[in-house]
Amino acid sequence: MSAHRVSLREITAETVRSICALEPHDGQRGFVAPNALSIAQAYFNRAAEFRAVYAGETAVGFIMWRPGEADDACVLWRFMIDKGGQGKGHGRAALQLWFERLRSQGIKTVRTSYVAGDAGPHGFYLAQGFKDTGAQLPNGEWLMELAI
Repeated sequence: MSAHRVSLREITAETVRSICALEPHDGQRGFVAPNALSIAQAYFNRAAEFRAVYAGETAVGFIMWRPGEADDACVLWRFMIDKGGQGKGHGRAALQLWFERLRSQGIKTVRTSYVAGDAGPHGFYLAQGFKDTGAQLPNGEWLMELAI
């Protein structure tokens, strides 16, 4: 499985267009913002960090996070794997790499939120060990949490 070759890389002037061109399946579009919007939002939230997800030398996804309310917490703000890269283990591998990075920085808890729906990411996050908190955010998204 090529997921073993997954890496998280900085997005550069040379790679930004290819990262912005990544898209989920049509039925998933309402569940994650376009990568261009995420990068723009990160520009205005200086605490946000983001990386491209690569499988080998091919860009397959995007991950963005920001500090949580506690010093040892982090928020997974955006995460997507391109429609052509889904179902190959890239998402799972990318999150594992990211968790390792966070642990080395003293992070113990990761939170994320999702839009409910049949094509949404809820099942994927459950499979990665996230738990539902039962809390709903003001924007209607549901909160999940994972102890790493």
